[in-house]
Amino acid sequence: MSLLRDFENPEFDSQQYVEQLAWRVLGGDRKEGPTMFDPHKMLESFQYSIDQLKKMSEKMEEKIKRLEEELQNETKAHSDRITQLQDSNKMAFEHFQQLDDRINSVATKVVHLGDQLEGVNTPRARDDEAQKLIKYFAKFTDEGPLDDDLFTDPFQIQDAADVIQKLQLISQELPEDLFEKPKRRIQDKYNKIEEDLIAEFRASYRSGEKDRMKELASILTHFKGYNRCIDAFIEESQSQAFITRDVCSDLLPICETANSLVHEVFSSPESVMGRFVLNLYEGKLQEHVKETLRLESDSEMYLRKLYELYNRTGALTKALEDYRLGSDAHLLSRLTKHIFGTYLESYIAKEEKNLAEKMKDYLDMYYKAHNHQKKPVPTGDRLHEIQAFLTKTPLNIGVPSQQVDYKGETFLSQEVALNLLNESKQAFNRCKLLSSQSTLADNAMKIFKVLMHYLCDEHINYALDLGLHILPLPEPRVPPECYFFETVGQANAIFHLLEKQFNDVLVPLIRPFSFASEWFSSTAQHTACVEKKTTVMQQMEHKIENGLDRLLTSMVGYIKHVLATEQKKSDFRPEGELLQMALFSTACEKVMAFCEKHIDAIKRCLDGKNVSSVLLEFGIRFHRVVFEHLQNFTYNPRGAMLVICDVNEYRRMVKSFKIPMVHSLFEMLHALCNLLVVNAENLKMIINGEQLASIERSVIMSFIQLRSDFKTAKIAQMLR
Repeated sequence: MSLLRDFENPEFDSQQYVEQLAWRVLGGDRKEGPTMFDPHKMLESFQYSIDQLKKMSEKMEEKIKRLEEELQNETKAHSDRITQLQDSNKMAFEHFQQLDDRINSVATKVVHLGDQLEGVNTPRARDDEAQKLIKYFAKFTDEGPLDDDLFTDPFQIQDAADVIQKLQLISQELPEDLFEKPKRRIQDKYNKIEEDLIAEFRASYRSGEKDRMKELASILTHFKGYNRCIDAFIEESQSQAFITRDVCSDLLPICETANSLVHEVFSSPESVMGRFVLNLYEGKLQEHVKETLRLESDSEMYLRKLYELYNRTGALTKALEDYRLGSDAHLLSRLTKHIFGTYLESYIAKEEKNLAEKMKDYLDMYYKAHNHQKKPVPTGDRLHEIQAFLTKTPLNIGVPSQQVDYKGETFLSQEVALNLLNESKQAFNRCKLLSSQSTLADNAMKIFKVLMHYLCDEHINYALDLGLHILPLPEPRVPPECYFFETVGQANAIFHLLEKQFNDVLVPLIRPFSFASEWFSSTAQHTACVEKKTTVMQQMEHKIENGLDRLLTSMVGYIKHVLATEQKKSDFRPEGELLQMALFSTACEKVMAFCEKHIDAIKRCLDGKNVSSVLLEFGIRFHRVVFEHLQNFTYNPRGAMLVICDVNEYRRMVKSFKIPMVHSLFEMLHALCNLLVVNAENLKMIINGEQLASIERSVIMSFIQLRSDFKTAKIAQMLR
């Protein structure tokens, strides 16, 4: 039979329980296994189980009833206890209220009594104090020495200080002619006790007696020499503090130690700490700055030291801002300005001079290493412009008759440019720290002008002028050296570096950021710098465009020379059918070798749209030369095949340009060359076809007339 805990299990399943009961009735829990189904036995077992469950239910009902009765009894008892506790608490509160009223009544009476006692005692204490002061004043009027224990016993110096301080105040009110002697003796004693107190204060500092220092400082607050006490504290604090030559590294620990001690000793620590810092800045720090910068003769090291000292002083000032240094909120900034004011006024002039000297030295070393002497370069650019405008024919005007060979040296160096930019970046960093808000933009612009002069004028533009000066002749007889492409590539790379520094470093200095609008506001200095950079860039672009134009003219001139000298009329009218046909002509081979070499240089040295622009211009000029060249010959069928092979080589080359216009020009040229090989009967159909539809008929006819059979085949009559 199941136990009660089986039914109390939250996972109890009635259906499963019935199944298990039936399984046991059939003998499923025996070794022999289940027996035959006996309905009577099953019924008896179920009835028995139901009776047992009814009995368990009755017992459970009795138990629940008993527990409910016990719960009601406990609830009633608990309620009675709570009521009783509430009554007790109410009674205690009433007693407390009564006691509080009695205490207030007694306190009022005590205060009243204290006021009455004070009213009686204060005049009496004043009378006693006056009597004591009169007694001591009388001793100062005596002729003999002052031998009172109060003034001779060092252990009573605190009481003596109190008395002498009051006597000194009283003596100031007495007439000089009647009390000259006692007034002088009181003043002398006053000075003596003040000296003794300060001396003891120093001794207490050295022995680390903070409590005694606090007592002495409190006494000296009533003396005129209280400031001397503060001075003594400052002197003692700094006497053993500076243990290294680096004053800046010692200042902050000194201030931290002094600040802690000042708050323990003095009643007005803020003012004392202000004087302490003032003494440090105008004393040790100012002396250290003067000595460091005075001994530095090298301008670069001077600027580095000035930057380092100002930066470290700024860090010290920021660290000291957490301390309360009196009522002057701008004390530290005023002290810093006082120390560095003279140096900051002359800073930018020294910066400009040093930067110019450094950049000049870098350039001089570079040119010296390449055994090159800089001198003015006559470019002849204007003469070339005039010649091109008047004649459209290249002339050797303004170009030296004897070309100077620099063996491919461009006289441009990214390493030198990086050195110049690094120097300017350091100068900009110093400028940002050492310039005031009102002079920052102007100073940054001055540094930028120095950079532009030496990097752009003295280095990039000089190299471009030199490159223009040694450009090959417009129609050379030998392969021209195209070093100018290298010059252009390096000039662009260097100017990109300049652009990056301009945007990353200079712009934040000359175009301050507005937090309200979240953008950089424009300034006159920013506008001037942008105009300067734009002007220089336009000058460089003009020189580059002029040089590239002249270089392309020279390249095309050499190609024209090669085609004119290497191409023979027999190439396109070969005699004999047994001769092996070449893949392309000798002239084409030389032209391709020359072009591929310099096209690689163009792609390597130029970037972006510059590559496309130069290749487009070269492709158009190259097409014109080839087009005009092909019209100087007549072609038989084998010669026409050879010229088609040549044009195919040219097509293959210009296809790498990836410029549709140039590709289209050579496609049309190839289509025109096909007119030289097709059967005469098919010419009319091809001419009217889609491929040649965009070409003028006069151009088409000019190519057809180059056929060797033009007259014999009466092609002109066929095309009418």
